[in-house]
Amino acid sequence: MTAAATRAAWTIVGLLWVVALINYLDRQLLVTMPGPIKADLRLGDEKFGLLSSVFLWIYGLCSPIAGYLADRVGKRRVILASLIIWSAATFASGLVTSFGGMLAARATLGVSEAFYMPAAVSLIVDYHRGATRSRATGLHLSGVYAGSVLGGLGGAFAEAFGWRPVFLVIGGLGVAYAVVLAIVFPSPPQDDLAEAPEDIIVASHGENAFRSLLSTPGFLLLLAMNMLDGAAYWPVRNWLAEFFRGELGIAPAWAGVYGPMTFNGAAFVGMLIASTLSDRWSVYTMRARALIPAIGFVVAAPCLVLMGAVDHIPVVLACVLVAGMSQGFLDANLMPATCTVVDLRYRATAYGLLNFAGTTAGGFMTYAGGMLKERDVPLGTMFQLAGGMIFVAGLLLFMVRPLGTRGLRRETGGAGSGVDAPENS
Repeated sequence: MTAAATRAAWTIVGLLWVVALINYLDRQLLVTMPGPIKADLRLGDEKFGLLSSVFLWIYGLCSPIAGYLADRVGKRRVILASLIIWSAATFASGLVTSFGGMLAARATLGVSEAFYMPAAVSLIVDYHRGATRSRATGLHLSGVYAGSVLGGLGGAFAEAFGWRPVFLVIGGLGVAYAVVLAIVFPSPPQDDLAEAPEDIIVASHGENAFRSLLSTPGFLLLLAMNMLDGAAYWPVRNWLAEFFRGELGIAPAWAGVYGPMTFNGAAFVGMLIASTLSDRWSVYTMRARALIPAIGFVVAAPCLVLMGAVDHIPVVLACVLVAGMSQGFLDANLMPATCTVVDLRYRATAYGLLNFAGTTAGGFMTYAGGMLKERDVPLGTMFQLAGGMIFVAGLLLFMVRPLGTRGLRRETGGAGSGVDAPENS
């Protein structure tokens, strides 16, 4: 890779890091300010849980379409349009006066944010091939956790300034950054980018993207794994602040710090560690992209079970730290692992399907948590269930076998066939 290509590759990561931060800051604000929002809009726990669930359901349903469009109309256009629309929806969240208005704002946020992540991670792996792939993906997604950590301060800001100004300021900043991004986005120096062993073409040019993906065993394992991960960790994220406040007696201003901020800060660190380990280990085996998050999940599972069984705050915090790090292990490696099992032309579509599986399952479990809480079932019980799901998700990751494990060759049966196939054993 030339110096110009290297600069462009890391510039893309830096620019999109800020977008990822805004993306998760916007979606996280709601769950870190439950008290004032519920009081102002007169909401119970079930309706408040529904606000997060509707976002996740719509986000998930739109994700496959978002990935498919990103593969076809251009990833830059999708990223810019997504950022502008979700920032406007965040701004509108600060103006609503009813449950219906907030529900509409969260639904719009779900549609628009769904289009960002498949396009962004696919664009990054287009630039970073091989030795920097997990680090680039991890650094970009560290913006996700930086935004989530900042979102954890929402309760403190709401007490100081009110919850509405927080939405208004963050939404306005997002629109302003979209203008900056439109000006400075670099053009891709495609001819300077070297191929990586993971970059495979396994389908004929006439094959449908969805048919190709859903007939690939390795991708189906990742799909099932991500559904379990979403069902486990989305409700943990969304209810941690309420868990610390309502069940462990932490003050509202600190509940977001103890819960989402701790989880997401640990994920941030875990992502940086896992991305470096994965890039180094992948030199010897491409299975590293799946094995590292698998190990993280198996270690985290008993911590989630313990977290729901004790009320000793230092122990609970330690468990939250381990669980958060395991999520970071996956986030650094989900797209690189996907690259080892899917056709390179369908990466954004693949990530969209993964998002669909994870977020829709997470939405159902978040809503279920609210319903159970109103029926006096403690949130700790849901966290213990999450531990079981994360353990199974880890086992599925151990089963993923990259298509390129034995290397790939370019078929030479016809000029311009452009099809890669596994070498014979």
